[in-house]
Amino acid sequence: MSWQSEPLSALTLKIGSGSTPRGGDSVYISEGTTLIRSQNVYNNEFSTDGLVYIDEKTAEKMKGVSVEKENVLVNITGDSVARCCLVHDAVLPARVNQHVAILRTNPKKLLPHFLAFYMVSPFMQAKMLSWAGTGGTRKALTKGMLEGFEIPLPPVDVQDKIVQKIKTYNDLIENNRRRIQLLEESARLLYQEWFVHLRFPGHKQVKITDGVPEGWSKEPLENLLVLQRGFDLPVSKRIEGSVPIYASTGINGFHNVAKVKGPGVVTGRSGSLGTVMYVAKDYWPLNTTLWVKEFKKASPIFATYLLRAMKLEGYNGGAAVPTLNRNDVHKVDVLCPESKLMNEFEVQVENIFKQIDKLKEYNEKLAQARDLLLPKLMSGELTV
Repeated sequence: MSWQSEPLSALTLKIGSGSTPRGGDSVYISEGTTLIRSQNVYNNEFSTDGLVYIDEKTAEKMKGVSVEKENVLVNITGDSVARCCLVHDAVLPARVNQHVAILRTNPKKLLPHFLAFYMVSPFMQAKMLSWAGTGGTRKALTKGMLEGFEIPLPPVDVQDKIVQKIKTYNDLIENNRRRIQLLEESARLLYQEWFVHLRFPGHKQVKITDGVPEGWSKEPLENLLVLQRGFDLPVSKRIEGSVPIYASTGINGFHNVAKVKGPGVVTGRSGSLGTVMYVAKDYWPLNTTLWVKEFKKASPIFATYLLRAMKLEGYNGGAAVPTLNRNDVHKVDVLCPESKLMNEFEVQVENIFKQIDKLKEYNEKLAQARDLLLPKLMSGELTV
C-alpha cells in the first residue's frame, strides 16, 4: 500500500523563521525566554548546549516566532542546514532566530513526531541538502521550499503506530547516548582534576611555582599543536561513503574520500565556535572548521581536552559571523605537563574512548536498521 502525499503547506498551521535580536550577543541574559539557534538543533535530538535567553521586551517583539509544544524545528541555513528535531518542552517559552524554522503541524492531519521522523529520513535529508545547495553561495532552505515538500500521509492512527515503532529504536539510541555522556564526563573530570586543579598523581611531592608544577612549562599553544583551516566540499561534489564530514558543530554528512588521517581533533572556525571534537577515524574537515594539522607535544586525546578547557568561543574575532582566527589562539599560553603524565592520562582516557566507540558503533547499527525501516513504513510498503 502506498500513501497519498500532500504539500507541507496544506498540513501545517505555521511555517516560519525568526531573527537575531538587535544588539546580537549583548542582549542575551542569564534567564528569560529561550532563543533557539541552529547549534541547538540536531537530527532527532534537541541540544541544550549553548542555549541563550532574551528579556521579556525582546521576546514580545519576536512573538510571531513563538515556539509551542511539539513544534518541529529545522535548520534552514549554513553547514547544519536540514537538521531537524522536536523542541524540548523544558526550554519553553521560546523563540527562534533566522537560521531555524518552526513547523507547526495540524495534528488532525499530520502528527508532529511523524513529520520529524520523515524529515530526518535519509531520502528527505538528501532532498533537503540538494535543494539547499541550489541558487546561491550559502546553503539555504526557503519558506517556499519547505511549503512545497510533499509528505506521505497515512491515516493519523497509522502515523501513531509508525511513530511508536521508530521510537523503540530511538529510545535505545538515546539510552546509549546517555551512557556516552557519562563516560565523556568522567574523562573531562579526570582532565580537570589533573591539569586544571593540579591534583595529579604524586602532586603532593611536586613543587608548584606561579601555578606551574616543577617539570611542567607554560608556553604558546602553537608549541603543543598546530591548527589548520579545513577544506571546501560542496554538497554537489560529495559522493556517498563512510568518511565523516565535519562542520563546526559536528558531522555534516559522509564522503567516499578522506582528507585527513585519524585520530584527529576538529573545532569550529566560522559560524559556531567552541565545539571541540575528537575523531578516531580518517575524516574530512570542512572549511568552517579548524583541525589539528600537527601534534607536537600534545597527543590527540590530550589536545581535545586542552582545547575544550580553553573555551574557544571566547576568542571570537568576527563581527556579523562568529570567527576563530588560529593565529590568535596559537599565541595563547597554556600549561604543558610532563610527557610521562600526559601519556598516563592518554592510557586512562583511551580505555574510556574504547567504551564510547563501542556504544557509538552499536548506535550506528541501530540507526541503520531504523533508517532502512523508516522509508518502508512511511511509504506503506510495510504495515504496522
